[in-house]
Amino acid sequence: MKLTCMLSLALVALTSCAAEDEAGFKSLMDGKTFTGWKLATENTNSFRIEDGAFVANGNACHLFYVGDAQPFKNFHLKVDVKTDPVSNGGIYFHTKYQEKGWPRGGFECQVNNTHGDWKKTGSLYDVVNVSQSLAADNRWWTQEVIVEGRKITVKVDGKIVLEYTEPAGAQPGKDFERKLSEGTFALQAHDPKSVVRYKNIRVKRL
Repeated sequence: MKLTCMLSLALVALTSCAAEDEAGFKSLMDGKTFTGWKLATENTNSFRIEDGAFVANGNACHLFYVGDAQPFKNFHLKVDVKTDPVSNGGIYFHTKYQEKGWPRGGFECQVNNTHGDWKKTGSLYDVVNVSQSLAADNRWWTQEVIVEGRKITVKVDGKIVLEYTEPAGAQPGKDFERKLSEGTFALQAHDPKSVVRYKNIRVKRL
């Protein structure tokens, strides 16, 4: 009887903590439609919806969040992600809608556990690259991006992958800005051999 009570209390405590962790977050997708999101004009069939998730699989295409007129500057973003083996994807932030090509604005937070590109999940692509992934294919993980002032923190399943503080006076790159500013979010379909699922996308402004 005592053990049952203790387990019940522990479950209540865990549930309470989980709810507290999500307090203030706003969902950016309904799991059924693309409401609030806008596809680039190329390869639009590279995204579909299955079991509450955006599924990216096909030639390069990007899906941009357009459901909020106010740009995101300081925020805490959480995305549940799942990859098939040898898949590549990405989560963009501080970006803006672009009809074609790889998004020029903002940063890409890499999604890649076993793809040939050595820059693995959680990397700030070509800014701070990590060569080993904390995530694994064929299972869901939560990828987080936190921007506060000049500091970017990336987490995978609660573990810090990297912390990056942008140097004072940093300038946007010529081809890809990779410079803190403000903007929206985007998801990447990288290539026909990659299958990446994104769901439960939520954000809290800071």
